[in-house]
Amino acid sequence: MSTVADDNRRTQPQEPADLPSSAEQRPTLLMVEDDLGLQKQMRWSFDQYNVVFADNREAAIAQLRRHEPAVVTLDLGLPPDPDTPEEGFRTLEEILSLSPATKVIALTGQNDRANALKAIGMGAYDFFAKPFEPEILSLVLERAFRLADLERENRRLANATVESPLDGLITRDPVMLKLARQVERLAPTSATVLLLGDSGTGKEVFARALHQLSPRKDKRFIAINCAAIPDTLLEAELFGYEKGAFTGASKTTPGKIETADGGTLFLDEIGDLPHPLQAKLLRFLQERVIERIGGRSEIPVDVRVVCATHRNLRELIAEGAFREDLFYRLSEMVLNIPPLRERAGDTALLAHVFVRRFGEANGRGKLTLREDALDAIAAHGWPGNVRELENCIKRAVIMADGSAITAEDLGLQIADEAESLNLRQVREEAERAAVLKVMARVDGNIARAAELLGVSRPTLYDLLNRFGMR
Repeated sequence: MSTVADDNRRTQPQEPADLPSSAEQRPTLLMVEDDLGLQKQMRWSFDQYNVVFADNREAAIAQLRRHEPAVVTLDLGLPPDPDTPEEGFRTLEEILSLSPATKVIALTGQNDRANALKAIGMGAYDFFAKPFEPEILSLVLERAFRLADLERENRRLANATVESPLDGLITRDPVMLKLARQVERLAPTSATVLLLGDSGTGKEVFARALHQLSPRKDKRFIAINCAAIPDTLLEAELFGYEKGAFTGASKTTPGKIETADGGTLFLDEIGDLPHPLQAKLLRFLQERVIERIGGRSEIPVDVRVVCATHRNLRELIAEGAFREDLFYRLSEMVLNIPPLRERAGDTALLAHVFVRRFGEANGRGKLTLREDALDAIAAHGWPGNVRELENCIKRAVIMADGSAITAEDLGLQIADEAESLNLRQVREEAERAAVLKVMARVDGNIARAAELLGVSRPTLYDLLNRFGMR
């Protein structure tokens, strides 16, 4: 039976419960622009998005952390020196370091092709010249949001269907394959693992595999880059803080360590951890308890710690920049990941994979690598490792005119290779190296590999068996 109170409630206007606002329903677009006039134009032109602004690098990073936008437009000319692109490049680097999946569209001046291409090479999704036409830029933004949605869905599906996290490791190099086996053995344990290797070698790939193959896989994997966060904020990020601990601490906030409870904490670039925080991290590793900033109680945390750095920690210890006791606590197990230049055949193998990936993403699925491009790839030193190769191929796929990518499209030159060979082992080493390089070059095509090597297919199968490459 209806009551009078029920009737009154029905006649009163009701506030919608838990309904998001219109701004929350729209995709968030971060626009890094210091011109107030352009900010007003952008807000008016792109009202289909929840537009947030930043006028310098620090504000951009703060907005990125707060809103986690899928797409960012970035004016390369930012204060304190808006007449040069250096601050813009630094901002781009920090954004992609914190959020690699973010689609960054670099805004450049007219006739500024060189800086636009450099931004693409650093990982920007696209570039656009100022002054811009809102209708055309809207199309670019729409495409970027659509691609971000597709990639997010692909990652979700991949996480749901991939049998092993290491299935995504693309390599034929014996050292890398041995590392993969070591990761599989280490994953079920609780040992703290230190990953050493140059930037771009795949340290985070191994860290995520250690988590996904462990009993903790159903809990959270929390990654934090110790070099990407200012020293003044890093302690709060790691350990959290109590309400009122400092100006702006309006509520109690758990840190990354506490958030990772039950799961895995990945501390990237641990060599850049400030010295005062090293002692606090060491105490946590020893006692497995933390204290938030401004807190008085100890909070127990059960977390598996994985660290990575491209720096030589022993040299830092000798310089007094890194605690020796912390190093020994972190290095229960150490995995050294070789740079790309030392992985036999992997440069060409990865190049083929990236060409297919970016070709399909950009509607150019028929693209191939020409012989001079493969020669240039094999000769280049790749100081930026897999990340540099990926960006190089991405740029070439976009800029290539024909159906094949050339060395000129890659922006690489063929250099003379000077190899030091032991005469007693010359035949064995030369055959092994030739088979590895050719198999990578032809993307596993046995008939084509045998033709290039000048041997029969049965002979090639024998070589593959002998070198353990089947």
